[in-house]
Amino acid sequence: MNLSKIKMVVSDMDGTLLNSDHQVSEQFFDIFKDLKSQGITFVAASGRQYNSIIDKLAAIKDDIIVIAENGGFAMKQNTEILVTPLDKNHVHDILKTLKEIPNIHPVLCGKHQAYLTGQSNEFVSKLAEYYTKFEIIDDLSAFNSEVIKIAIYHFESSEKHIYPFVKHFEGDLKVKVSGENWLDISNINAHKGYALTKVMESYNLTSNEVMVFGDYNNDIEMLALSDFGFAMENAHPNVKKIAKYSTLSNDENGVEHILKMLIK
Repeated sequence: MNLSKIKMVVSDMDGTLLNSDHQVSEQFFDIFKDLKSQGITFVAASGRQYNSIIDKLAAIKDDIIVIAENGGFAMKQNTEILVTPLDKNHVHDILKTLKEIPNIHPVLCGKHQAYLTGQSNEFVSKLAEYYTKFEIIDDLSAFNSEVIKIAIYHFESSEKHIYPFVKHFEGDLKVKVSGENWLDISNINAHKGYALTKVMESYNLTSNEVMVFGDYNNDIEMLALSDFGFAMENAHPNVKKIAKYSTLSNDENGVEHILKMLIK
């Protein structure tokens, strides 16, 4: 495995760079200094809100690219790289469908803030881990501002209890089971692969110059863009099929394990 041409490292957050306690290791921040000194750009690519990603990586926020909301929004420092919102008619149709699904918790995701109803205190507490800025409103269907993504949470399983009810949107929209409990619906071009393609184009990078780490279905498109795509040991089977390589789990510092090889 010849890593000598790598100029960019791209990592998912939850289940990948973050451990099971949703923390970034101090080891990563030490490794980042070496990446920076070697001229290697780091990209955090997550289904999380932009502000939530920045909070996790506050120490290096001015030196990285952030792909947030599963590729619907991307920033470098204070410069917007891309934004790919949902059409308002699609938002209306999705919310209409979601009203018929029991025991779910939808969230409207804007560029810098999320919106939800306050129907479940337990969910509001859970949401705070992923969305550091959010507002509770009375009626999601009355919301009329820009929506980047609709995220839906189920306390047991998004793949089992949400996906069957919304899979008919596939083709017109991007429908992604993005975690054990989360499912995201967005513009057909609002995915990590599309966003990473734009970033790679702006840096004039090819597939053998980019290293990618991921663990869930929302990482598949970006893993396919790299000759050095790594599935975490804890990854979804679909991810292990598409990734060319594998590494240790997120709780075993699987990203750092490979990055140590890279900086050597």
